Amino acid sequence: MGDLMPDAVADLLISGGTVVNETGRFAADVAVRDGVIAYVGHPAFAPAAREVLDARGQFVIPGAIDVHVHIREPGMTHKEDWTTGTRAAAAGGVTTVFDMPNTDPPTWTLEALAMKRDAAERQAHVNFGLYGLVDERTIGNLEPLMNAGVIGFKLFYGNTTGNLPAPNDGAVLEAFEILARRGHRCSIHAENSPMLFWRERRMREAGRDDDYAHWCARADIVAIESLNRCITLSEWTGARIHIVHESCARSIPYIVAAKARGVPITVETCPQYVMLAAEDLTGEMAGIGRLNPPIREGAQRDALLAALRDGVIDAIATDHAPHAVEEVSRPSIWDNACGFPGVETSMRLMLTLVSQGRMTMEAYVRAAGAAPARAFGLYPRKGVIQPGADADMAVVDPSKEGVIRGAELQSVRSRFTPFEGMRTVGTPVATVVRGRVVMRDGVVGDAAEWGRMERPEMPPPAPRNLGTTTEAILRPGHMPIAG
Repeated sequence: MGDLMPDAVADLLISGGTVVNETGRFAADVAVRDGVIAYVGHPAFAPAAREVLDARGQFVIPGAIDVHVHIREPGMTHKEDWTTGTRAAAAGGVTTVFDMPNTDPPTWTLEALAMKRDAAERQAHVNFGLYGLVDERTIGNLEPLMNAGVIGFKLFYGNTTGNLPAPNDGAVLEAFEILARRGHRCSIHAENSPMLFWRERRMREAGRDDDYAHWCARADIVAIESLNRCITLSEWTGARIHIVHESCARSIPYIVAAKARGVPITVETCPQYVMLAAEDLTGEMAGIGRLNPPIREGAQRDALLAALRDGVIDAIATDHAPHAVEEVSRPSIWDNACGFPGVETSMRLMLTLVSQGRMTMEAYVRAAGAAPARAFGLYPRKGVIQPGADADMAVVDPSKEGVIRGAELQSVRSRFTPFEGMRTVGTPVATVVRGRVVMRDGVVGDAAEWGRMERPEMPPPAPRNLGTTTEAILRPGHMPIAG
């Protein structure tokens, strides 16, 4: 199972553990050389190594790939920066993060991308991908951003930090036509902005300012309508889409039907949507737990978890969205910022579900590693433990108990969480990024500049209805024939 000769010296040997991939588990030692897994096999044939990590009684899994993280740099470093954000990732067993483009400036030009990449390369403790922004003002920048190495694109149909206006559907159609030709995936915040803004204004006028107001303004229909619009545009153009932070059980039949028709769609959910209930978020927790889309009533959790477990929902992400503490503790629910840190706690939370028998370790590995790697063109270089793959791994103690405390988070400017006081079972005890141990026993080492920018290697594109594209109809005399 390896190509490293037994007499060759490895850089790192993880010994005595149980390797878990999405397809199953087996006892094996894992050796790393030059940042790549070089040996997976019986301890008797494992090479000597300069560093040995004892994993007896523990699982060795692919490092988590969090495709939905807001690092906040540049422009909002009072909330988070690349140092604190990627230290949090390392503490949580996450070896790759994809950063969203709603920073200041937004990542919508080559200059803005270069600014963010420079900040990341100077500070990142883990690997990173950078999203470009789909915006009607910068359609012409999509191709240059792809050439410059963005991991994919983000479309905000719903409002978010930075208050970027949702582009009109004509601009989105044209953007999807461009992306479909290249095969890059577009992650989408699927909420209907006109609906939610109308409803919020009506509620404010009626004097609603209670703990449940934000949740009520964004009823399931706000997400379901937008989801179906995205599916229609993807199916027409062939653009690959990824629905972020899916929160609605009522969305699941539409996702199932779209996949059955061959729509190139993947979907993520987050721990908060499968573990928390809106009716429990009152008082101080109402402000801390406010996010877009909202945490919904507890009755929806089991269906979302079942869809994740079964692969209908492909991936687990976090929507890691740090803010300064004072930004989430204001008297009016409407004045509180939306989001909270998540990249550090996600693996602990999901391992707790595994310990409860609510999902298998293999299903978690698929959702946290293999599925995101496949969706964004990183598989099999990432998302699997096998010779030739990047040595991005987490060593997990499945029985170690703990309590989540916001005061202990690596996101030092954003030390709060709606999971405060929750008991967990299972935790990452070591995080390995390209063969380097960046966290051991909860202590994150100084690994600034170790993170590498990841570029997608997507399957060949499959654009559709080329005769009707915006580019096609601009040609004089062209007949827009579908197909």
